[in-house]
Amino acid sequence: MSDKNSIWNEAGKAGLVLGCVSIAYLVISTLMAKLMGDQVGLNFIISVFNVLLWAAKFAGCIYLMYYFLKKFADANGRDRSKVFKYGMAVALLSALLYSAAYLVYVLYIDPEALTNSLAQVMESYSSMIPAEDMEMVEDMSGTLPTVSFFSNLIWCWLFGTVLSAIFSSRICGGSSNNPFVDEQ
Repeated sequence: MSDKNSIWNEAGKAGLVLGCVSIAYLVISTLMAKLMGDQVGLNFIISVFNVLLWAAKFAGCIYLMYYFLKKFADANGRDRSKVFKYGMAVALLSALLYSAAYLVYVLYIDPEALTNSLAQVMESYSSMIPAEDMEMVEDMSGTLPTVSFFSNLIWCWLFGTVLSAIFSSRICGGSSNNPFVDEQ
């Protein structure tokens, strides 16, 4: 198996795990939002739980990225460029999986989610935005699922790429801090 194929094969497995962690967070937080009602105490508890859940997901994803990069580096030699490319592939594949799941959520499971959010924003800023601009925003509402897919994809991939650059440098060491340069 060539280097590229082994990198993508291993990255697919790690990306699946990272994507599933983020999807699990999406499902749990959505279910928790459905539980919110008129009880102030219950809403507070659910809000605190959601914040703790988000923090756990965030820290867990960072730890898992480090774990997968270290495992890959240990198995394939501590080539910083190769580890960085692997991390970028993991980030891309997990971002693609999570973004696709979010797209399914906003298109089929809760199609009013983005529409309601847009309506709240428009209501909040209606006194500051001219009528023509409000119409443009309303016309744009049909593209919100696509925009959310690509914004999630780009954000998650960039975040994972930055993590990969930081972690590949720490895991592999070496004289150069540039993960884009092969050190042979």
